[in-house]
Amino acid sequence: MTSPAFFAAKLLRLLPPETAHVIAVRALAMGLGPMEPQIPDPVLRIHAMGLDFPNPVGIAAGFDKDARAPDALLALGFGFAEAGTVTPRPQPGNPRPRMFRLTEDKGVINRLGFNNQGLDAFCARLAARQGQPGIVGANIGANKDSADRVADYVTGLSRVAPYASYVTVNISSPNTPGLRDLQARDALRDLAARVSSARDALDGYETRILPLVLKIAPDLAEDDIVDAVDAAIEAGFQGMIVSNTTIARPDTLQSRNRGEAGGLSGAPLFEASTHALKIAATAARGRLVLIGAGGVASGQDAYTKIRSGASLVQLYTAFGFEGPTLIPKIKRDLAELLRRDGFQHVGDAVGADL
Repeated sequence: MTSPAFFAAKLLRLLPPETAHVIAVRALAMGLGPMEPQIPDPVLRIHAMGLDFPNPVGIAAGFDKDARAPDALLALGFGFAEAGTVTPRPQPGNPRPRMFRLTEDKGVINRLGFNNQGLDAFCARLAARQGQPGIVGANIGANKDSADRVADYVTGLSRVAPYASYVTVNISSPNTPGLRDLQARDALRDLAARVSSARDALDGYETRILPLVLKIAPDLAEDDIVDAVDAAIEAGFQGMIVSNTTIARPDTLQSRNRGEAGGLSGAPLFEASTHALKIAATAARGRLVLIGAGGVASGQDAYTKIRSGASLVQLYTAFGFEGPTLIPKIKRDLAELLRRDGFQHVGDAVGADL
């Protein structure tokens, strides 16, 4: 029997993509989303970054920018939810239209530009859910007009730290001019060191180590990915997300929207992001927890990321296309693949193809 969530997702696809996205988030925040009744499958449990994840499938940043619905997303069956990207001050983002479906390619191009309500609103919502179960990460960024972008990350870290299970430093969005310059070797080392120092200075740090995660672009050269891994490890980060959206446009794209400016996500990103993941995993040699993002739309996609070195995976675009019914299906198929290949726990499969 087809679920109401399936029909809701189908109806939302008839609307402009940003309008559909806003409605979906607000509906979840109002408690209108379905809940997954299944008991978590023990084969999917994983301990990473000092945290116990019920399953390795998370919702990526960008879906819930203002932390309106993290608990509703967890109720859908996600193993963790990452809210943001949030900047210190509110900002409207780039002019509309700024989201474009590539339906034929199962992808999306966005040039949103860190549109969000700022840290005050973000932290107030996270503070209101304190004491609730579930792993909720905070993804922090810099304001477009900031005179000191590194200081914005330090501010963001300090503000979200009391409420977040982990914090992601997002320097890889292509939609804030100059932001990706922070991925250059010297700039990245300075950023990572300052953010790590701010984390280490937090009250109670000795009893609760707040995991730091770096999010990189798939468009980096191989040497730059290795440099990013080294910088993250040297600064005491616990994880890395590989990867954000891409500015590349594969020749295989069919949609009439393929020429729009912005970051490309979804199925066309899978191959490039997985290649970057393998490079990062080879360089990290188990010293960082890697989170595979980019084009995950099935249990097989998640399994490929895991065997390529990811302990956790994230998705967003496929969730927008398929709706909430996709999440239990990915987990069910992933569990079957793990058992088929003789793995007792998802962690046993991490990096199996390296």
